[in-house]
Amino acid sequence: MRILGHEPQVQASLLAFISNPCTRTGFLGSWDGCGEPPSHEFPSERRRGLFPEKYFRWRAGEITRLEAFCDVVFGFAITLLVVSLEVPHSYAELIEDMRGFLPFAICFAQLVMIWRTHYKFSRRYGLEDSYTVLLNVVLLFVVLFYVYPLKFVFTMLMAQLTGTQMHAGLSEHEASVLMRIYGAGFAAVFLLVSLMYAHAYKLRRELDLNPVEGLETRVSMLENAILAMAGLVSFAIAFRNPAWAGWLYMALGPLLTIHGTVFGKRTRMLAEKERAQ
Repeated sequence: MRILGHEPQVQASLLAFISNPCTRTGFLGSWDGCGEPPSHEFPSERRRGLFPEKYFRWRAGEITRLEAFCDVVFGFAITLLVVSLEVPHSYAELIEDMRGFLPFAICFAQLVMIWRTHYKFSRRYGLEDSYTVLLNVVLLFVVLFYVYPLKFVFTMLMAQLTGTQMHAGLSEHEASVLMRIYGAGFAAVFLLVSLMYAHAYKLRRELDLNPVEGLETRVSMLENAILAMAGLVSFAIAFRNPAWAGWLYMALGPLLTIHGTVFGKRTRMLAEKERAQ
């Protein structure tokens, strides 16, 4: 092979560079033991994203069609929460629409929380196998179904707290059914996310998760399982006492704080141990 315009020494150097297997594999993104591989400890700085993680290397690359589709559905779900799609034509209509601002804000925050949970999972593992796609599709279906009960529950709650009256009161039976629908939707959403993390943990060898990442995967799986369990307990309580079924969710704050503190400490200790080795 002759490279025009170069001396024989330069040609030999170029041919050696091109024929080097480490050069070829480096361009392809796989080192296979050639030289010093890139560090795989905790390089979160390499891909910061929206929610950078200190101890987890995100496996996902470019945004996939599945992620884009999920984002569109989450956006559509948020539009369903909008107080009114029509511009108010009078002061009275404007005030009536403004009364729905706080329920909308609470519902918006819940949907953003679900989206953030889904985003973190997608970026962490980049899974697109059939089982993951199925769980994603079912999750989107539940989210869209969950929107109207979510909005109605918090509209009713804010009406009670502010002393305003809704168009029609709820009987105890109707309140029980409503809280059961809400609890079932809440439990289903986070149960599906927990199943996603369980699937990722099952594939930990294929994903090349280090011990710290494996622990974080189990922690996330448990965290979402706790949320799902809260929804199921609320569902059961709603048969007898719909009001207590709603107030039960207030316990999630302290419970998740304790969970995060305990397992956050374990994660840091394991990370320090891994670095010391």
